[in-house]
Amino acid sequence: MMLKEQILQLKKEKNAVILAHFYQNDEVQDIADYVGDSLALSKIAAGTDADIIVFCGVYFMAETAKILSPNKKVLLPKMNALCRMAAMIKADELKKYKEEHPDRFIVTYVNTRADIKALSDVIVTSSNAEKIVENFKDKKIMYVPDKNLGTYLRHKTGYDIDVWPGFCYIHDMLTISDIKKKRKEYPDALVLIHPEAPLEVLLQADFVGSTKQILDYATKSDAKEFIIGTDEGIIHALKKNNPNKSFHILANGLSCINMKRITLKDVYESLLHEQHEIKVDQDVLEKAQVALDRMMRLS
Repeated sequence: MMLKEQILQLKKEKNAVILAHFYQNDEVQDIADYVGDSLALSKIAAGTDADIIVFCGVYFMAETAKILSPNKKVLLPKMNALCRMAAMIKADELKKYKEEHPDRFIVTYVNTRADIKALSDVIVTSSNAEKIVENFKDKKIMYVPDKNLGTYLRHKTGYDIDVWPGFCYIHDMLTISDIKKKRKEYPDALVLIHPEAPLEVLLQADFVGSTKQILDYATKSDAKEFIIGTDEGIIHALKKNNPNKSFHILANGLSCINMKRITLKDVYESLLHEQHEIKVDQDVLEKAQVALDRMMRLS
């Protein structure tokens, strides 16, 4: 309790806001002012009068917060909290692709670094990707960097969508046999899966949606039991919102190592010393803002 109280006191003194992604450790989620998906958190922070944003997530999330709040100080409590998917595409690779395929419209997942966003035509999230690409159905699209979400979009829309060979190592591990096993174990449970999973797995789900959409679906549903196909960090929020419902993780190992790096001590020290500040080159920031703004207008 002492550490929590110290964080709360520091937050007040420094006019800070603490954000935590759904996949963070339970204790970090509980100390946050807001818990949610990455882009939603960045938008919330941009609308506050806070001087400091402490983003408990991975690096690209804190970068996005900086892009949307360029005049605020953004801190990432653990600088080695990196997204493996975001590391699967480099700016020079995307530049080369664009040179070789000038007719391709670059639709970029929010799970990317700022320099990739700056090279993009529009940004999307797992919750609005289908709605956004509908606006560009007459274009040839390259979806970066998640091959699974891009393939799912292509399956649902029938549009001309090429996909980058990136993936989330947590969701990509899910298989049809995982679903068969869990359905046999919990025959009355609904299966809810994140669209970063392979297409053949998604086609077996009762519902496919972003982390927040999974939370909302389970909360509104009359069903009492669910099998969850995303990072186990969301179970904490699911149980808090639905104490009378049961939740089972779809497979063992659904826990992102990098998402779990941040501890309460890291939050405290980052805020105390205002350390691990996120910096984004001004030119990159401005170009990334254009792609993000386009998404916000369309969503």
